[in-house]
Formats: sequence, structure tokens, C-alpha cells
Amino acid sequence: MSEETYQDINARIISQWVAEGWEWGKPVDHETFVRARQGDWQILLTPTVPVPASWWPPLKGAEVLGLASGGGQQMPVLSAAGAYCTVLDYAPAQLESERMVAEREGYYIKVVEADMTKTLPFEDDKFDVIVNPVSLCYVRKVQPIFYEIARVLRPGGVLLAGFDTGFNYVVDESEERIVRGLPYDPIDNPALLEEDDVEEVGIQFSHTPGELLSGLLRAGFVIDDVYDDINGEGRLSELGIPTMLAVRAHKHGSMWA
Repeated sequence: MSEETYQDINARIISQWVAEGWEWGKPVDHETFVRARQGDWQILLTPTVPVPASWWPPLKGAEVLGLASGGGQQMPVLSAAGAYCTVLDYAPAQLESERMVAEREGYYIKVVEADMTKTLPFEDDKFDVIVNPVSLCYVRKVQPIFYEIARVLRPGGVLLAGFDTGFNYVVDESEERIVRGLPYDPIDNPALLEEDDVEEVGIQFSHTPGELLSGLLRAGFVIDDVYDDINGEGRLSELGIPTMLAVRAHKHGSMWA
């Protein structure tokens, strides 16, 4: 691997995926935005199951952070629903999609190019809601991120997050056989990831449900609800094997819970 950090490599690769038509980099169309303005909307945190309506606090006038949520998918919908949105991402192409949709639909969004593995560039207690679709699989250490999320959420603020539970990393490419154990950490064990594979998959890391959920609890969150999801394609998905987890949690001191 080069002297780039793994974060730099992933930011570059994700921008390339967007240019190639990556599913999670395709912004919403005008019709979706109009329906959201009319109250008909939903978003995904994981590949196939929409966030339940009951998970949302009041959004009109709420300060919402889309954390690693660029791509013009979630934030335009939440903006149409009445939220004041900020999006943070480290992939320039994902942020460009946010700017494009905002200009097309005539709303304001604050766009921040930054790395969520670093200190978040926001003051304490700023946001009412933080939305974090599946992305921590590109992060080696999740606990510092949970502490930062807690810092910038207001007391009672809601976190809606999607997680990869790690099972995807134990199977072979055809998802037919278990071929490796956990954790999957190519920084600690470079043999896990061939140099030629980096451009195709980026540098990813496994995190178990125990690591993720206990990490939220240590950061001061109360977990309100969870649901499972599948990959949406491939053998594991065909068999209905859940590999993803969505979580609703709130920062202790909630008036909404």
C-alpha cells in the first residue's frame, strides 16, 4: 500500500466508485424530493429496510447531521421534510452530489469535507438528530466516533445508524464457505487484503454487534430499538441471513424518548 492513510485511500476510492455509478452515490431525483415535501418519504440506513416512521423525532426546524452521509440520498429528503441539514463526508464526489441536489431543488445545506475518524468540526450539543448510514465498516476504531457523536448531539438528541455486523468478512467471494475468522483488520494483518483488491473494495474493517452496541452504551447512549437487514444481493441475501443492523439511540437526558 502507498503512504496514504487508509482514510485517504477510502475517500479516493469512494469518489471513483461514484464516478462509475455506485449505488450509494446516486442522488435522489426531483420526483422523490417533491414527494418528500408532501410528506411521503423514507430513507435507508442499511441496504433494503427503510427507517420506521416511529423512529423519527419532529424534523421541522431540527438540526440534522448526515455523518458520512454524502451522495444526495438521505439529506435532500430530510431537508424536504423540514430539517436544517449539515452533511459531513470525506469523499469529494459524494459532497458534490449534495451540492447538486440542493442547487437543483433550491434549499440550503451546509457541506463539510472532513473525516469522521477525527474530531468533528462542530461545537458541543449542536444537533438534534444524527444520521449515519452503514459506513463504519471503513473505520478501524469506532469508539472515538461514538464519543464524538455524543459530544455534538444535544441532550435527548437521536442517533439513527446503520451497521455492518461483520459476518460478510468471514465468507468467500461467492458467499458459500466460511474462509476466515474475525476480526477482519487488514492494517493489523495485511495478508487479508491483496494490493490489487484495494481499488475494488477499499480498506474495510469488521465490527461485531457487541462492539458496536456496547460502544454506544459507553458513549452515554440509550438504545431504543434495533432491526436487522440483509445485503440486498448475493448468496447470504438470498438465504435471508441478516448481515446488517440499524439502531435508534438517544443521548441520555431525552425529552423525546
